[in-house]
Amino acid sequence: MKKEQMDIIETADAVEGSWVYRNAPTFLRPYLKLARMDRPVGTWLLLWPCWWSLALSGNGVIKNDPITFLYYLSIFALGALAMRGAGCTYNDIIDKDFDAQVERTKSRPIPAGEVSIKQAWVFLGFQCLIGLAVLLQLGVFAIFVGLGSLLLVAAYPFMKRITYWPQAWLGLTFNWGALVGWATIEGSLSASPLVLYVGCVFWTLGYDTIYAHQDKEDDALVGVKSTALALGSNTKPWLLVFYSIFTISIFLSGSLANMGLIYYISALIAGLHLVWQASRVDINSPDDCLKIFRSNIGFGWIIFIGIIADQVIF
Repeated sequence: MKKEQMDIIETADAVEGSWVYRNAPTFLRPYLKLARMDRPVGTWLLLWPCWWSLALSGNGVIKNDPITFLYYLSIFALGALAMRGAGCTYNDIIDKDFDAQVERTKSRPIPAGEVSIKQAWVFLGFQCLIGLAVLLQLGVFAIFVGLGSLLLVAAYPFMKRITYWPQAWLGLTFNWGALVGWATIEGSLSASPLVLYVGCVFWTLGYDTIYAHQDKEDDALVGVKSTALALGSNTKPWLLVFYSIFTISIFLSGSLANMGLIYYISALIAGLHLVWQASRVDINSPDDCLKIFRSNIGFGWIIFIGIIADQVIF
C-alpha cells in the first residue's frame, strides 16, 4: 500500500471508537472497511433471519442436542460475517461512481483510493470462499437452497438504477437465511419458514427505508432510486404497514411451528418495538435514522430469546 494511504479515513457512519481504527493492523483497515467491519449492524441484520429460523425449526435439537445447535449458530454467524462483507464489497465495486458523489459514502475505501478495483475483486473472492466453506457444512438440501440466493445477490446493486424499490429486492436477498436455517435442521421446507421469509422482506423494507433517508438528497442529485424518495413524507404510515405485515407473519410462522405462550409474548414486544421505530424516527435527521436503524440489533434479540425460551420450557 502506498505511504499516502496509511492514514485510513474513517467512514462516515462507522461505530464510534470501532476496533477497526483502534486495534486492527493498518494494512488491513481498508479491507475491513470494505467488509463493513466498522459497522457490524448489517451482519446482525443478515444473521437474525438465519438464527430465528434455526431456533424455530426445533426438531428437538435445542433441548436434545444443544452442542449441534450451538455449532450451527456459530457457522451461520461466520457465514453472515463473510457474505455480508462479500455483498458490500461487490456493491462497492459496482457503485464506485455513485459512492464518490454521495457525502456519506465517498469515504468508502474504493472512492477514497484506499483499495483498487483489482484488490477489491481479489478480496471479494476470498470472502466468497469462506462463505462456500460454511455452506458446505450444511446438508445437501440446505446447500441447494443457499445457492438459490446467488442471482438475487448478483442483481441487487443494479436495482437502484431501475426501480424506486431496491429495498424490496434487498429484502428478498438479505433474508434468504430464513429458508436456509430451517432447511439445515429439517432437511426440507414448510409453510413456517416461507411465512417467516415473506415477513422478513417487509421488515427489511422498513429498516432500509429508514436507512435510505440518510442519503435522499444526494441520491436525488445523482440519480439513485430508493423507497425513501418514492415514499417521501408518507414514509411513516408506510413503515407501519411494512412492520404490521412482518409482525403478523411472525405470529403466523410461530403458530405453524407450534410455538407456545412465551414466543407470542416476545413477538408482541417485538411488534411494539417496531411501532416505536416507526413513530419515533425523524426521517429528516440522518443521525436519528442511523440510530433507529441500528436499534434492529436489539430488536432481533427480542425475537431470538423468545424462541429459545419457548423451545426450552415447552
